[in-house]
Amino acid sequence: MKKNNFRSLLAGMAAVSVLAGTTACLDPNSGSGNKTESTTAANTAEAETEAAAVAAAPAADDSLQKVLDDKKLVLGLDASFPPMGFTDENNDIIGFDIDVAQEVCDRLGVELVKQPINWDTKEEDLKVGKIDCIWNGMSISPARAEVMNLSEPYMKNEMIFVVPADSEIKSMDDLKGKTVGVQTGSTAQEILEAADLFSEITESPLEDNVTALNQMELGFSDAVFLDSVVANYFITSNSKDYVILPGNLESEEYAVGFRKEDEELRNKVQELLSEMKADGKLGEISAKWFGSDITTVK
Repeated sequence: MKKNNFRSLLAGMAAVSVLAGTTACLDPNSGSGNKTESTTAANTAEAETEAAAVAAAPAADDSLQKVLDDKKLVLGLDASFPPMGFTDENNDIIGFDIDVAQEVCDRLGVELVKQPINWDTKEEDLKVGKIDCIWNGMSISPARAEVMNLSEPYMKNEMIFVVPADSEIKSMDDLKGKTVGVQTGSTAQEILEAADLFSEITESPLEDNVTALNQMELGFSDAVFLDSVVANYFITSNSKDYVILPGNLESEEYAVGFRKEDEELRNKVQELLSEMKADGKLGEISAKWFGSDITTVK
């Protein structure tokens, strides 16, 4: 009996030992369990970090490739801004900027699509993708640089006043109490409204410069404030008896505007403009419209 009792005692002790080992393996506070949880947490954190990095990374810039794939560049312009871009008597859109853009498109191997837009909403048209760029004697300003990716300046310009040759207005001091036409949404309007003399004149905002000049000729305004490039061309090409007043309110420069994120397209156009300046093509186009090369492309 003692022998059998001893065997039973050994068997019981073995069972207790096995049970204890099993319990240790299942213990959630054991070292093995903590290691598994730590690994899972680390993997989750790593996945979250990778996801955040992907979300923060800028989208790929396919602006140039899109133009090449679509085989067209859509140029937005105010089609009444001679000599930069305007509609002629045959209803064709022509101008200095148009000729330059056409040469750029020829070198890219794409079609130039000329899209007239409302100048007052040009930034929105660009942002929503209605056009690929704004190329129409567009003056550089801090506000435009904030919302667009601008090319380097390609031409200088001055903001001046034009009056009829028989006007009693002989200087900017004589503009006090007079009505001055200006294109709405233009930097000319911004400059005029910021000038000291603005409080002493009556502003007449109009859709475009041609309309403003015509309104002046009809006697609805006394002067027009606009770009010297436009004024000189309009006076010369139309044999108008207008006079440019001495001095200017501000000098400025023209640039091409692209969407803020369209770096590749902007850089390619800039590269081609520099190439055209070097090989003489840009000077040739400038001479056609202005009599000499007045571009400032480097």
